[in-house]
Amino acid sequence: MNDLEFAALLVSRVCHDLVSPVSAVMNGLEVLEDERDAAMRADALKLVTSSAEQAAARLQFARIAFGAAGSAGAQLDLNEVGRMTKGLLKGGKVEMEWGAASLNWPKDWAKLLMNAALMAADSLPRGGKVQVHTSNDPSAPSFTVRATGPGARVLEEVEKAARGEPNGPVDGRSIQPFLTHKLARSLNAGLTLTFRDNEVELAAG
Repeated sequence: MNDLEFAALLVSRVCHDLVSPVSAVMNGLEVLEDERDAAMRADALKLVTSSAEQAAARLQFARIAFGAAGSAGAQLDLNEVGRMTKGLLKGGKVEMEWGAASLNWPKDWAKLLMNAALMAADSLPRGGKVQVHTSNDPSAPSFTVRATGPGARVLEEVEKAARGEPNGPVDGRSIQPFLTHKLARSLNAGLTLTFRDNEVELAAG
């Protein structure tokens, strides 16, 4: 896979994540345009507001986790990283406990943490909890991200992509785990992915 194909798949993932909230905004606006009942208009306005907030949260997350925001060598505040990651999951079936230290991390380490947290959340098809813990030493970043919930699992294609060994062409489902692998490899982070009953754990550092 060349760089152009990689970028195209990553853009497809971002667009996929935005389709639902943007469509909900459009539906709500249509109701506001046609509806005269005050209660219906109030419900439509709530839908527009919550969906717009969700779309903004997903864009903020993607800009950092997938994009090139910040200059080379930049650092990111883990408190802000936690705010963006929790914002991404707000209103969904997955609860996040952000136990990261109040530190600034190198940008790529922060991006790796965000992508690991997203993989953990995606492993909970019926909802559950994601717990994030980091080291307290800014000069030696490390983290553990644990997802627990009924039916917690990682699909084989996702697991292989996260290990850098996709069993076929990388697609829209496996591009984000493959990005996580590429980030971990560039940092020599030693990313591990382990499974237990109703639990998935990603660790690095």
